Amino acid sequence: MDKPILKESLRLLSSLGKISSRSMFGGFGVFIDDTMFALVVQDKLHLRSSEETINLFKEQGFEPYVYKKRGFPVVTKYFALPEECWNEPDSILLQAVIALDVAKKDKEKQKTAEPSRIKDLPNLRLATERMLKKAGINTVEELRSTGSVNAYKAIQQTHSSHVSDELLWSLEGAIKGTHWSVVSSETRCELRKQL
Repeated sequence: MDKPILKESLRLLSSLGKISSRSMFGGFGVFIDDTMFALVVQDKLHLRSSEETINLFKEQGFEPYVYKKRGFPVVTKYFALPEECWNEPDSILLQAVIALDVAKKDKEKQKTAEPSRIKDLPNLRLATERMLKKAGINTVEELRSTGSVNAYKAIQQTHSSHVSDELLWSLEGAIKGTHWSVVSSETRCELRKQL
């Protein structure tokens, strides 16, 4: 369904850098160097908007892509280019450059944003956050200052069932901002000794 417009979009936008596409949102996300800035869905190219460009897109008659999640409509930041835009590929490229810049800035903001809740840290979920709260650790700052070993011990004391070692690696990874599987075997041995 979206393949002809996807192929044409990839050809046109390839001048912006290393281009790729991935299946998502019922269509295909378009990426330059791992930054998604466009979406091809419903036989249309959609470009990412920002607070600055959203009104411009609306004034030009662009429509946002809307999909359903659990029966409710979700309005995305991606706006469909009308068919007549394809008569002026240079105009599409100009707007794509802006969309790519917006996407890169948003990606940077996400990288530097501090998680506000424990469940937002790597490896941790809402269930882990609840376990930590029950153990008296309520914030990201408290978890970091307590440390993985002491947080693990606190969970062991307040949790009725067995707590696996994987939780200890998950807490250590969360504090360091990495996935638990990359916690080195040396670090794991050291953490076990501290227990």
